[in-house]
Amino acid sequence: MRSSNLPGFLGLGAQKAGTTTLQMLLASHPQVFLPDCKEVHYFSLHYARGLKWYQSHYLEAPEGSLAGDITPYYLFHPEAPLRIHGLLPEAKLIILLRDPVERSLSQYFHSVRLGLEHLPLEEAFVAEQSRLQGSEKALQPATGWHRSHQEHSYLARSRYEVQLDRYRKLFDSDQILILRSEDLFHDTQKPWSCLIEFLGLDPCPLPQRNTRSNSGAGEASGVSLEFRQKLRLSLATTYQRMASDYGIAW
Repeated sequence: MRSSNLPGFLGLGAQKAGTTTLQMLLASHPQVFLPDCKEVHYFSLHYARGLKWYQSHYLEAPEGSLAGDITPYYLFHPEAPLRIHGLLPEAKLIILLRDPVERSLSQYFHSVRLGLEHLPLEEAFVAEQSRLQGSEKALQPATGWHRSHQEHSYLARSRYEVQLDRYRKLFDSDQILILRSEDLFHDTQKPWSCLIEFLGLDPCPLPQRNTRSNSGAGEASGVSLEFRQKLRLSLATTYQRMASDYGIAW
């Protein structure tokens, strides 16, 4: 077990892929410390605040505990991998990946519920490319922020191969654990055991939970098969790469 003044592991994402459930599970382990806020966002939104600000979130971590930071924007933010590697080159990285089409739709309806999206479904997906234009350049400074990159990135966030390639260039494969969200939702014991082993924690019973955390209201069930197939075609490269490179299929 490492010193707890900085995280020993990070939950990188993806958004709407089970990170709230991951937070709940790991927070129940007696050897794990997580800040009160679920998403610290140091390596994404608050990098300019500096290291002391980041460390302040871990001042109450018990000696010998394993501290973590679960912020799903880290997977998608183009500057986060280098920033994380610069400070935490030995960190363990946990990545949850959900069926790309289902994740995209879930994010859209999530944005609608929060009042962040006012375009109808198909119009929002058509508008995404123009909304994201120039976003990566805008995010390069420590103070950088781009609204649509965070709030309207429905297909882009589901292009997992692009995001994983950034991390694979910097971190050894044994530092990265990739889990399917569907397995976490429906067969939690197996991924829970994988998490325990990956993080080097003592065995601990799977926490009891009655409902899926931070789930939507089922709005995506009303999306037509035709539109779903259109999205799957747009994400064909992702499905192919995830199957060929990682053995993950949906």
